[in-house]
Amino acid sequence: VCKYVALELKSAFEETSKTKEVIDTKYGFLDGKGSAVKYTQSDIRLIEVTENICKRLLDYNLHKERSGSNRFAKGMSETFETLHNLVHKGVKVVMDIPYELWNETSAEVADLKKQ
Repeated sequence: VCKYVALELKSAFEETSKTKEVIDTKYGFLDGKGSAVKYTQSDIRLIEVTENICKRLLDYNLHKERSGSNRFAKGMSETFETLHNLVHKGVKVVMDIPYELWNETSAEVADLKKQ
């Protein structure tokens, strides 16, 4: 969990580092004058990034064909990609879960988010 939280924090900070946005605070503590702060150096950026980490973890899927912590990765697993291709070619694929739920968040990924 720590690995993926760290990866998503790093990724989110990289994504938000490219903006030139400036935030006008419109207030000052001592002199009453407003000040401006760069978004990239603001506490608002930190808050927005951390608030979205859990949602970003839901982009992961369980890749059962991999081992260790590499089992979680973004994108469809090779197994489900193959199964989807078979279904699109007209092959009847029978599994324990209905086809409509194939792309839903797995219990393992939901647990990753919960942790």
